[in-house]
Amino acid sequence: MRLNLLAAYDAQLRTDAETAQALSVSSMGPIRLAVFPGGRGFVSYANLDGADAARVAELVDAAIAHFLGIPGIASVEWKTRGHDRAPGLHDALIARGFVPEDTESIMIGEAALLAEEVAVPDGVELRRARTEAEVLAMEEMQGTVFEDPHWRARAETTLQRVRSDDSVELWIAVSDGAVISAGRLEPVAGTDFAGLWGGATLPSWRGRGIYRALTAQRARSALARGKRYLQSDSTEFSRPILERAGLMMVSTTTPYVWTPATE
Repeated sequence: MRLNLLAAYDAQLRTDAETAQALSVSSMGPIRLAVFPGGRGFVSYANLDGADAARVAELVDAAIAHFLGIPGIASVEWKTRGHDRAPGLHDALIARGFVPEDTESIMIGEAALLAEEVAVPDGVELRRARTEAEVLAMEEMQGTVFEDPHWRARAETTLQRVRSDDSVELWIAVSDGAVISAGRLEPVAGTDFAGLWGGATLPSWRGRGIYRALTAQRARSALARGKRYLQSDSTEFSRPILERAGLMMVSTTTPYVWTPATE
């Protein structure tokens, strides 16, 4: 089962799917280089075509040169997966100034396994965030949870995204008018998948089934949109919840981030 899910992930969710919202995309051998709003560079690939360590180092150098030639690039993420054959990649990235961020679990499972009714505490309401005020409140809460001082810039990107793509669903849990938990559902066009992203709950509200209820609601929406699988890159906070709901860890992903030197 795990290998089947991983094969579906590799075939459907890499390259085209993960760069669909990019401003521009270039190919260089096996790697794909994308630019997203906010000056975010991104590197990914389906595989590295059997490259040895020397060739991998050449690809890293080529990617850096590519993004140095694009004005306004603020950072570049090289997305790695634990199951890839990529000899010497970690060392090549570190040697060139990339910094590894926290490793996350790639979780996949049948949406039907999560589409259950989950009770929430009295006074808590689950609903889609549809207004600008609701989206800003959601992003501010997530910024608090993830200690992200740049949450407002991310909120603007989110607003632009939902205005242009009505398939993206933002779900929030609200108590006494305040957003206490949130997550989004992103159906992936042309695939059997929908992504679970941005899951966060305020620490004082954890352990009460709210995040699980939001996940169940998003699973029901995914099924209504004809999606069979749900996928999430999960932190250690959300991974156990998704495992209990029926998702399986099929691999890991670690982003390495490079920031160009400023004069």
